[in-house]
Amino acid sequence: MNNLLPRWALWMPMLLSINIAWLPTAQAAPTESPSEVLERSTMQVLDILNNDLDLLRAEPDRVYKLVDDYILPYLDEVTMAKLALGKNWRKASKQQKREFVAAFRDLLVRTYAKSLLEFSGQSFKFAPTFVDDDVVKTTVKAEVLQPNGPAVPLVYRMRAKKDTWKIYDIKVGGISLVTSYRGTFTQEVRKRGLDGLLTYMRNTNTKLAVNETKKALTTSK
Repeated sequence: MNNLLPRWALWMPMLLSINIAWLPTAQAAPTESPSEVLERSTMQVLDILNNDLDLLRAEPDRVYKLVDDYILPYLDEVTMAKLALGKNWRKASKQQKREFVAAFRDLLVRTYAKSLLEFSGQSFKFAPTFVDDDVVKTTVKAEVLQPNGPAVPLVYRMRAKKDTWKIYDIKVGGISLVTSYRGTFTQEVRKRGLDGLLTYMRNTNTKLAVNETKKALTTSK
């Protein structure tokens, strides 16, 4: 489940809130373009990785704070969760939706944190994007520049929300992040039902947490 996309594909802004229901409301237009939001937040993360990677590897709690401060604010987690669950979203109760968003967030946070620790000098190049004030959805093209490999194309799907632009999907080499998760989640629902999927996700998150703790202890020795 953690290898749906290349791990470096997750080194980018992305998720949070647990408010399931939302309605379109009047809001101020974002002051930054979508590409400016992505470039600013990504450069902040890369700067920290370049300077403090060893410390982050020794103290996982610092990695979670990095994700909280620089990645989560730029993710539209509810839309991502809804797309990842697919048609099963409509079948879920309000409580199941809340639990799913929380478990999905936890999965992504742990997956992103692990990916950040595997950073090895990659950089990002974003294509400029300009949109009119009344536009609420757009895409941003970018590339991951690898020290010893070809550039990899990225496409961010973004929407204007709460005075900024937030990501609700990323395509890496043409592969959609949320579509990849949807395939796994759909299989689990077929086998175990929605409650079974929630149990599976909680168990997966617990295993990831245990592995992170073991790795940190090994690194600190």
